[in-house]
Amino acid sequence: MRRIFTLVLGALAMVAVALISAFVAMRLAIHGREALVPQFTGLTVADASKAAGNTGLHLALENRFYSSEVPAGRILAQDPAPGSRVRREWPVRITESLGSQSVSIPDLTGESERAATVSIRRLSLDLGAVAHLAVPGDPDVVLSQTPMVNAAGVDGPRVSLLVSDPQGAQPAAYVMPSLVGLSPAAAAERASSAGLRLVASSDSPEPASPPATAAPATPAPAEQPAPGPAIVTAQTPQPGRRVVQGQAVQVILGHGAQPAAAGSQ
Repeated sequence: MRRIFTLVLGALAMVAVALISAFVAMRLAIHGREALVPQFTGLTVADASKAAGNTGLHLALENRFYSSEVPAGRILAQDPAPGSRVRREWPVRITESLGSQSVSIPDLTGESERAATVSIRRLSLDLGAVAHLAVPGDPDVVLSQTPMVNAAGVDGPRVSLLVSDPQGAQPAAYVMPSLVGLSPAAAAERASSAGLRLVASSDSPEPASPPATAAPATPAPAEQPAPGPAIVTAQTPQPGRRVVQGQAVQVILGHGAQPAAAGSQ
């Protein structure tokens, strides 16, 4: 019985030693694939690249900013921070200093997007974000920019543009005004002020042609009152409906009764 106990105890000891050895080997393997991130800030990009290569890391240039404190060509910031442990071949993102701002920001408003891009490149600036705004007018025209013209103390050499895009512009909407009772000139003026086009037609029937054969003489009919001036008697769309700029409005013109002359019987 004692011999069996001794054998079991020895087997357990061997298993424990094997587990400890495996744990130590795994730790060594893990730490062997890690690297300690050195301090790159303040170094030139070339020196920082050499130091990164010696520790199994590589640099990734992410941004370039102006700085009045750090000379041009040196590193302003890094990520991960110095002293961090990362896997080998891990990219360290860096920001390079461009020194003090030495370029004036040009005025690009009113230029085409292509011309503005050429101007930005010619001044060794970077083109930032280009946003489009749905507005009527010519396409691809610079409406505004960031930074503004001649701005000082900007962070980086990046100029972002806001460009016109008339294809996405929606026509202005209005509430249809009432044109009934107005003269053609007044109706056209009211429609034009809302950006609408007036299409007029008359409701007066064409006069019938007299018969070819002579008719027996009949008493002359009583004199009919002369028609009054033309006015709008109907319209489409109806008042209060939603209309858009440039939409055609159809109106029907009729004639009001001409008031009788004073003193007539």
